Amino acid sequence: MNRYTLAIVLFAIIVIGLIALVVIPAPEQAHAPTVATSTPDITTPATSTPTTTPQASLPDLITVSSPLPGTVIHSPLTITGKARGGWYFEASAPVELRDSVGKVIAQGHVEAQGDWMTAEYVTFKGTLTFTAPATSTTGTLVLMNDNPSGLPENQKELDIPVKFK
Repeated sequence: MNRYTLAIVLFAIIVIGLIALVVIPAPEQAHAPTVATSTPDITTPATSTPTTTPQASLPDLITVSSPLPGTVIHSPLTITGKARGGWYFEASAPVELRDSVGKVIAQGHVEAQGDWMTAEYVTFKGTLTFTAPATSTTGTLVLMNDNPSGLPENQKELDIPVKFK
């Protein structure tokens, strides 16, 4: 092959490569999920005005107004807040109270206080009756979306650290 032919072949390879970079779309990169599916962080907004109340929440899914993170709780425990309609199934969603080692000491449901078949927020309320563990002064209140599919990728939960009286 002479130099002229070699130059044409190299030029053609470069042009084809550049065209391929422009024409062929890059593969989509995996994005981190915006919703936690196992143990989410609890966000407590900073108080910016006297009317702001701190709350535990999963952004754009559920907000718990009571109990707040770190609250000393006693039985019966009233749980209030709001969640998107998709959090519920048949107007309820499960809740558990666990001790410091994760043992479930109470379980029940929060109930939607309005039409839950919406994408909007619907307030909820629930009550748990429990006996505070003798071996633990701290625990976790776990609010879960009602996941009738049972698929792990559809499971979401909000963990709120609490203290026992």
